[in-house]
Amino acid sequence: MKIHASGEEYLEAVLILQKKQGMVRSIDLARHMGFSNPSISHAVGVLKNGGFLTVDEDGFLHLTVIGRELAKKIYERHLFFTEQLVVAGADQETAEQDACRTEHAISEDSFQKLKEKVLGTD
Repeated sequence: MKIHASGEEYLEAVLILQKKQGMVRSIDLARHMGFSNPSISHAVGVLKNGGFLTVDEDGFLHLTVIGRELAKKIYERHLFFTEQLVVAGADQETAEQDACRTEHAISEDSFQKLKEKVLGTD
């Protein structure tokens, strides 16, 4: 299933919250992302139907293998672009916002080539 940038954002947020606090519920996601509970509920349903996450009987969100892989990929890009933009002179807040948009727009091939070039592993 193809996932949109917004879905990637939700998966990335679940991953970040799991790293911070362990278990994550929809309400935690709503607070973190600043969205309404109905919006989060809809997104969770779409991601659940797409096989990217599950919800257990206690309401905790769990990334599936494919959901975790995608979330980690997006989070890696986010950290990379944020760091590079800060190094280039952008302030942290602007770098975070720009990284958030860029992480979804760039192809995997282009990202890998850019990362290799920056890290000197090309």
